[in-house]
Amino acid sequence: MPSTATRTENLRLSDLAPQHIQSEIRAMSVACDALGGINMAQGVCDTDPPHPVVEAAIEAIRSGKNIYTRADGIASLREAIAEKLGGFNGLHVDPHTQVLVTSGATGAMNSALLALLNPGDECLVLEPFYGYHNTTLMTQRVKPVVVPLAAPDWTLSVDALRAAVTPKTRAIILNSPSNPSGKVFSLPELEALAEFAIEHDLIVFTDEMYEYFVYDGARHISIATLPGMAERTITISGFSKTFSVTGWRLGYLAASERWLPAITYFHDLTYVCAPAPLQHGAAAGLLQLPASFYSELVAEYQAKRDKICAALTDAGLTPSVPSGAYYILADASGVPGADAKQRARRLLAETGVAAVSGSAFFSEGRGEHLLRFCFAKKQAELDDACQRLRAYKG
Repeated sequence: MPSTATRTENLRLSDLAPQHIQSEIRAMSVACDALGGINMAQGVCDTDPPHPVVEAAIEAIRSGKNIYTRADGIASLREAIAEKLGGFNGLHVDPHTQVLVTSGATGAMNSALLALLNPGDECLVLEPFYGYHNTTLMTQRVKPVVVPLAAPDWTLSVDALRAAVTPKTRAIILNSPSNPSGKVFSLPELEALAEFAIEHDLIVFTDEMYEYFVYDGARHISIATLPGMAERTITISGFSKTFSVTGWRLGYLAASERWLPAITYFHDLTYVCAPAPLQHGAAAGLLQLPASFYSELVAEYQAKRDKICAALTDAGLTPSVPSGAYYILADASGVPGADAKQRARRLLAETGVAAVSGSAFFSEGRGEHLLRFCFAKKQAELDDACQRLRAYKG
């Protein structure tokens, strides 16, 4: 008679799963919601989207543009992206062979890594880093190798790059303007990085999501425009931040026609296509919004940066003033707690303002004295947060 014993050896998580839990950013957002606080933890960008973007998406829904698009996105959006890349970035691409519309910049990064890297490869990641970049590498069995930037200005050291490179190194991830530091890489730094990538035959995955958010006269430069970098660079950006539509999950990438078919294959396999009617909304934004929209965006966010930096200083949380993006790393050494997670929760409990522990953006044991604040908030809510922080007694 066969045994009736139940076997459970195969009822287990994958080898990867125990290493990856809910991100600290999302954990703080949940904690903030439970308290009814002000969420400066997650880069939700809850300001109002531009009218043409919203209206074009609504009209697309009403007119029946609700089915799958081509795997690479609708032609009008790809053409608008190519025009924007040429005019703003100085990067000239063919919209039909070198542009892919993606399900967010995260979808672009995930698909590009799948297409170009193998399990066991190593990828250099500049610290402080955006945690999703690291975890995406790890879920694909690619090893992230952290290269620290030098505080307080987060300067790039080529010597640090050389110390990190090995025969297994295949790529570098660049994020400029950076989340979480607001670092905007200068032309000399990008030239040094490009020279290093060419010398070691590396691919550069560059996340340029915050390209329009640059302050105090800083200039965004796309590394793909530098000599010798067009073929070895995957340029990633999107509409979430610029158009305040983070929930739309709409991004794009530009790459050599040598790489785009494989990247498109993996994006199609995972996401099929980016949301169809929302692509029409993004195309309208690129085609209809005047240059003044972008200059006013910079002025608005620079004023918000200055406001929250002043409040943090008054609260004894000395900020590292960012040159770009809409995040601030602040020194929270004076907030009670054994580590940055405890400090973030203590500050939330006492002020109702949620920040993210700095350790979420550093390798283990680093960043424990820092908290990250997002200032992409509506003015009234930002004013409330500043008032609460100023009242904090430590």
